[in-house]
Parts: sequence; structure tokens; C-alpha cells
Amino acid sequence: MLNSDFFIVKRGIKITELWVLILYISGETETAKNAIHNLRNVCSEYLKNRCDITVVDLKKHPEIAAQKEIVAIPTLVKERPLPVRMMIGDLHSTKKVLIGLDIEHREK
Repeated sequence: MLNSDFFIVKRGIKITELWVLILYISGETETAKNAIHNLRNVCSEYLKNRCDITVVDLKKHPEIAAQKEIVAIPTLVKERPLPVRMMIGDLHSTKKVLIGLDIEHREK
């Protein structure tokens, strides 16, 4: 448990400020490539190096789809900061991504 005197640091960022995002894809499709590109753009512009992105290819790890209940791809899961949120699609609309991940409200 973290208290006010102790915090975990990852790449020089307090874990409480780190956005943990997991993008589930299925192979190197055009849709997957677009989702990765669009997510990196949003993180670069709006989260300024406070973002940890993990891309999970469900073709290589199909068991994860059942474990995490992923039924559509690409699926983006925001693990941190809470609350957990999920989005489906290639993330082409920056505005929808900002709203879906609750970035607009937190970053003002």
C-alpha cells in the first residue's frame, strides 16, 4: 500500500500520474496499425510521456482474449488511472478517445 511518503517511480514518473493503457489487436492488420498510430499520437500530444502502452497481439496469445473477455478488436483498456475504461475501434477520432479515456476532464 502506498502512503504519502512513498511512491513507485517508473521512468521518473510517479505511478499515480502514469496512464497504463493496453491495446488488444489481432495480427498486423491495417486497422491494428491505425489504432497503434492513433493511440501513440494521443499519448504524445495529451499525456506527455506519462503513458505506458502495451500492445497485445491476440493471434499470438489467444488465451488472453478469454481471460480478459475481449470480444472485439482492436480494444483499448485504460487500467490506470481508475476507473478502468474500454474502447473499441481504430481510435481515429481524437475527441472520442479523449472523452472515452476521460483525458479531457483530468488534464484541464
